[in-house]
Amino acid sequence: MSELTRLAPEYIRAIAPYQPGKPTSELARELGLDPAGIVKLASNENPLGMSPKARAAVEAELATLALYPDGNGFELKSRIASKFGVGLEQIVLGNGSNDVLELIARAFLQAGDTSVFSQYAFAVYPLAVQAVGATGIQVRAVDYGHDLVAMREAIRPDTKIVWIANPNNPTGTLARPGDLLEFLELCPKNVLVVLDEAYTEYLPAEKRSDSILWLRQFPNLIVVRTFSKAYGLAGLRVGFGLASPEVADMLNRVRQPFNVNSLALAAATAALDDLDFLRETVAVNRSGMAQLVAAFQRLEVPFIPSHGNFIAFHVGDAQLMNRFMLERGVIVRPLGGYQLPNTLRVSIGTEAENARFIAVLEEALAG
Repeated sequence: MSELTRLAPEYIRAIAPYQPGKPTSELARELGLDPAGIVKLASNENPLGMSPKARAAVEAELATLALYPDGNGFELKSRIASKFGVGLEQIVLGNGSNDVLELIARAFLQAGDTSVFSQYAFAVYPLAVQAVGATGIQVRAVDYGHDLVAMREAIRPDTKIVWIANPNNPTGTLARPGDLLEFLELCPKNVLVVLDEAYTEYLPAEKRSDSILWLRQFPNLIVVRTFSKAYGLAGLRVGFGLASPEVADMLNRVRQPFNVNSLALAAATAALDDLDFLRETVAVNRSGMAQLVAAFQRLEVPFIPSHGNFIAFHVGDAQLMNRFMLERGVIVRPLGGYQLPNTLRVSIGTEAENARFIAVLEEALAG
């Protein structure tokens, strides 16, 4: 270890960096494949791209790029406030929802504090906790999902934050609204509950929680959402958190003033109004989910029923299966980093992309 490396705190040196899904360009370089022939189903992106209204807003914004963006994001905040019935003072904008999650950790955790999250939950939670010197408490999952009773029991006097992803990534499990409400009612009021709803738009109405209404009842609740998934803006990096004014104020104190760029602000504002695109996105996801589930059942491949825009499935040798697919131009996501070494996750694509994945899976199983 070099002397310069030793300048970093031990808890930083111990971090295993987050591994994102492999980009199409990287696979093309590695294996000499034609990028146009590669199907990427690794990062839960929207196969329809971005909405027409968002694209038009980006094009209109190009002429202003010599200027700094609105550091307060007033137009986007106003649109979020109107759509969800919250005050401007309750909104925190982020460079993707990951940024909001890290702001929460930076604002409220320090060495000596603990934070609770579930086994198989989003990898950013333990990373954000460790990056500020706090200690994570991982609670064993039940059927690949959150055991909310055990998570509540894991809370200690030094616990400041509990993280809940609903639907959960990477397993796609869903906590019932009644169970979440009971958790909030019984959770100590001096412990923040972060409800990460990155995939909530894919849920049918009857399965969604009234999370934003709960903000009025539970000042310790933070709801986090993103424009990267259903709204198709993953490349622009924009998300937001909703919280009590007091909590939002703390987050905005550590937020960089220009953390969301001008194109992202314009696109997200327009995307919120493109309901036709959102409906089409959900319909394509529902159809694609049925297509993949039918294939898994026919091929007798075990999988975890999912409520997001992806499915995790189990194979005997995930590394070998992943390599087989990469060599044939299909990118999925290995889940070894999530303590699921024999599991891969595939995003829902277009009908043709799903068919390509299924064909390669059939070829691998036949061999």
